[in-house]
Amino acid sequence: MTKTNFFPILCLCLFLASPLSAQKFAQEFGNPRKVFVETVATPNHADSYYAVGQQATLRIVAREGGVPVQGTTVRYKVGPEMLLPETFDSTAFVNGEVTIVMGTMREPGFLACQYEFKTADGKMQKDLVKLAFSPEQIKSFTPMPKDFEQFWQKAVKEARKVDLEPEYFDVPDATNEKFMTKLVRLHVGKNKWIYGMLTIPRSGSLPLGEGGGKGLPVVLCPPGAGSTKVFPSDYFGREGMIYMKIEIHDNDPRIPDDEYNAMRQKKCDGYIRRGMESKDTYYYKDVYVGCVRAIDFLCSLPEWDGKNVIVTGGSQGGALTIVTAALNEKVTFCAPFYPALCDLTGFLHQRAGGWPKFFAGQSSVAGAERFTSSNKEGKTDILDNQAVETLQYFDVVNFARLLKVPTFLSWGYNDDTCSPTSVWAAWNVITAPKQKDVTPSSGHWRFPTSQQKCLEWMKGNLR
Repeated sequence: MTKTNFFPILCLCLFLASPLSAQKFAQEFGNPRKVFVETVATPNHADSYYAVGQQATLRIVAREGGVPVQGTTVRYKVGPEMLLPETFDSTAFVNGEVTIVMGTMREPGFLACQYEFKTADGKMQKDLVKLAFSPEQIKSFTPMPKDFEQFWQKAVKEARKVDLEPEYFDVPDATNEKFMTKLVRLHVGKNKWIYGMLTIPRSGSLPLGEGGGKGLPVVLCPPGAGSTKVFPSDYFGREGMIYMKIEIHDNDPRIPDDEYNAMRQKKCDGYIRRGMESKDTYYYKDVYVGCVRAIDFLCSLPEWDGKNVIVTGGSQGGALTIVTAALNEKVTFCAPFYPALCDLTGFLHQRAGGWPKFFAGQSSVAGAERFTSSNKEGKTDILDNQAVETLQYFDVVNFARLLKVPTFLSWGYNDDTCSPTSVWAAWNVITAPKQKDVTPSSGHWRFPTSQQKCLEWMKGNLR
């Protein structure tokens, strides 16, 4: 064999050997079935529920490779949720365990413990645990303005004067013999457009616009905060439901990601505070009404069964779920998850408020204090009491008060985005038929079991 032929063959052998070596390692040594550092935090009340005045402790158990952690320092701070002290206390693991005395609360709410410790390899382990104290007694600090219903009835009426003018765009990759998927752009207000990804099951129905066919329930899914592209989904389609996920800022998802991100930054930065000087100019006014019109669109589809209209979403989408169900008379039931925008002024009363945590770090409303907002269009400086007055018309607690349809509400205690205090404030004012799914250990996310429970609840409520 010549030298010139040897090296290509050697390189090829090495190339082929690499994946074989990796495969042999997996076969010989196996893959880990557990994480190396295991940590479990358990309160002395297993359900994380306490009555006001009851004492709470938190037991933390930690193992590294199955060996109890010994002597490692645990830093922690305890206080009302989202109002934790700045300084840490500390203790140390003994035989893999440590107990933190969290104390109690004298008012209904949530007590939080944030803890952290370093493992043997220097990596930091962190967690947040919240405990409920008589949460069913949590009352909202948000009053309902006398003209609240009239304000929103007028806003919806005005928006319904505008033709939806739906534009449809093909989505070939998500269209097949089982589902037809279209990207839709809707004119939902005088100067407001939204995009939606619409999926219609083909079974028993004709293609879009041809009419007839078997009627199907419709499901609207409003988005979480910010702006992300809407993508096709067959989750509800597989259950025989027409589904539309919307994007509320009129950002076209068909453009390349880099262009989309630039557009999103330009159009959406600071939107949660934009126009807060007045209830008539606040950004969320068109968003709330736009979701109402999205339902009107779904109910105009010939494939709709004429009976069932569902709204569901999480975080900002959970807030918009409650708002839409309260404002659109066609909605028959709703399923919000950890809704945002609830009890927004809680921080002004030394209690956790809802996302976007508008008044965090402040303790009272005073006309001389300034509520500062920044976005790409410049800086908006308005008075605290002016912001409070506007937000009363947008606080989801007030829409929860108006709900008349069955409601499935799911949330967790360890959520540090949409505080459980604020969600309970909304839950407690709902007088419509309601079912809650509380998973104390979850944060700003849901377990698959919660989603499945919600789906079964939806099926049980279909007319």
